Amino acid sequence: MEKTEWIWMNGEFVAWDDAQVHVLSHGLHYGTGVFEGIRCYETERGPAVFRHREHLDRLVKSAELYYLPLGHTADEIREATHELIRRSGLRSCYIRPLAFRGYGEMGLHAPNAPVDVMVAVWPWGAYLGEEGKRRGVRAKVSSWRRISPAGLIPYAKASGQYLNSILAKTEAAQSGYDEAILLDENGIVCEGSGENVFVVREGKLVTPGHTASILDGISRKSVIQIAGDLGYTVVERDIARAELYVAEEMFFCGTAAELVPVREVDGHELGGPGEITKVIQAKFEDALHGRAQEYREWLDVVEPARRSSAGTEPSRAAVEAP
Repeated sequence: MEKTEWIWMNGEFVAWDDAQVHVLSHGLHYGTGVFEGIRCYETERGPAVFRHREHLDRLVKSAELYYLPLGHTADEIREATHELIRRSGLRSCYIRPLAFRGYGEMGLHAPNAPVDVMVAVWPWGAYLGEEGKRRGVRAKVSSWRRISPAGLIPYAKASGQYLNSILAKTEAAQSGYDEAILLDENGIVCEGSGENVFVVREGKLVTPGHTASILDGISRKSVIQIAGDLGYTVVERDIARAELYVAEEMFFCGTAAELVPVREVDGHELGGPGEITKVIQAKFEDALHGRAQEYREWLDVVEPARRSSAGTEPSRAAVEAP
């Protein structure tokens, strides 16, 4: 991980190395936290955060689902993120907001443990590699099943829930694959360890629906809209495991991974990136980087710091205040 200079934490900008928590923080012991993965891209209008408000709205909803009072509004976190990007001097970066129960109370029910909120930014390339984006990746169906809505909340992007993804990803990596695919409790295709799944069947784009325990991916929503705008039929339905092996095309999408073709599943070759995948991938990349006029509203441009009449930057106290 490449360090930057500042992290925003509980309303203040602190030096990267000073952004620390107590070893008895509740979230460290029980996974009581929620987070987002967001990206900022360099565009002709300057650094721009992709679908920033949708990500922050999901962070707020995830926090509500797990009874975590944030103490900061989505707008406050957005403004702090913009200032953090300005201070970092980065033109593109990965953004990680996190809210977690901190130090002060132990035990499973700890309503008096404070909720700490932070945002960090740093340079981070494509999660599955640039070559993976070009040539496609090899995936393995995991022996681990996706968490069930009977026990947890798949809709929430919660820290502790990602132990499920870590098991699947580790199993895939140890078996020589790039990524894992998880089935739900009924054996239906759900998602990758950190991405949503799309397959092409008989010329139609098919993706698991919300009843398959998926995370409601923001990149997924973007791909569905882009595909529809391009004239492709998009179907949300259950996908059987065997359909992965006979799919005409397949790809993952997610904020960290972006859009990545899948060229092999469990040793079954799907070939290189298909034509539909390549067309959607190209338009998705254009949307991320501000080259697609029709999707420019998805970009939250980070404006340069405003200067006072004396030529100095105005006070940042409003951003830094708790």
